[in-house]
Amino acid sequence: MGFFDSAQEVLDKGVSAAKGAVSGVAVEQQAFVKQFVRMCEDGWQQGWHERNGGNASYRMSPEDVQSCKGFFYDTPSSWVPLASPLINLAGEKFLVTAAGSFMRNVPLDPVSNIGIVEVDDQGAAWRIVWGFKGGGVPTSELPSHLMVHAVRKDVTIGADRVLYHAHPDNVVAMTGVLPADARAFTRALWKAMTECIIAVPKGVAALPWMVPGGTDIARATADAMIGRSACVWAQHGMFASAPTFDEAFGIVHAVEKAAGVWLKAQAAARTLGVEPIEIPDEGLRAIATTYNLPIDDSMLD
Repeated sequence: MGFFDSAQEVLDKGVSAAKGAVSGVAVEQQAFVKQFVRMCEDGWQQGWHERNGGNASYRMSPEDVQSCKGFFYDTPSSWVPLASPLINLAGEKFLVTAAGSFMRNVPLDPVSNIGIVEVDDQGAAWRIVWGFKGGGVPTSELPSHLMVHAVRKDVTIGADRVLYHAHPDNVVAMTGVLPADARAFTRALWKAMTECIIAVPKGVAALPWMVPGGTDIARATADAMIGRSACVWAQHGMFASAPTFDEAFGIVHAVEKAAGVWLKAQAAARTLGVEPIEIPDEGLRAIATTYNLPIDDSMLD
C-alpha cells in the first residue's frame, strides 16, 4: 500500500530458482512451515481473511534456518532498506505471507504465497531468500511486522516468534462503538467471557484508524505492544504476538469470541431494556489469582 512502490524497483527481476538437487526436506515440508500454513488456513476458515486481507510472519529459529538454507536462492533479491534500523533483528530470517496473496491460497501453493526474508547484519535492510514465486514480495505491512517483532523479541527475551494479523469481524465491529482505548477494550472483553482474561492477561492495546502499510502505524503498533500481546486496529483488525502458532491463533480466536459475546449481550440488553450482566472486577481478580495470571491491574477498578 505504498511501501513497496519504491521497494519493488530495487528487487531483482530474476531471483534465481530454488536449488533443485539438494538433500533434505523441502522448505514447504518443514514442520514450522506446515504450522504457519495451517494458521493461515484456519484463519480463512474462520472468515477473518476476506480477499487478500490479513498477513502473518514468523521469526525463524536457528534450527529452522539450518534445515532450510540449502534451498535458499543462489541469487537473493537486492536489499531493501528499512525506515529505521532494527538492531536486535540483525541476521534474523522471517517466514512471511506475500503482498496481495489470499490466505485461502496459502495451503494450495505455499511457494507462491509465502516466502522467507532475511535482515542484514546491521538490521537496516531486508531481502528475499526463498519463496514469493512469480515475482511476489512480502506483505505491505512488513514494516509493522518487523517493528513489532523487534519489540516483542526484547520484552519476551526472545520467546515470541509468531505475529498474526487478521480481520475478525466482531473485533472490528467493536471499534465502531468503543473508543480506541486499551482500558475500554480490555474491560469489555474481559468482562464478557471468562476465558478472555486468560488468553490476554495484559489486555489488548487499541489504536485509532490509520492508513495501513506505512511507518506511522508500524511505530504506533510496536509502541502499543511493548506490554501487550494483542493490538486492535480500529476499523481494520488486530495483531497477536506469541511464541507459537497455536498461541497466536488462540489469542485472536479468544478475543474475537469475547467480542462477539459482548456485542450480542449489549444488543440483547438494549432490546430488553436491562443492564448487561458482566463479570465483576473482583471476579476477574479471582480468575487471575486462581490461574496465577500476570494481569495488568490498571485495567480494573
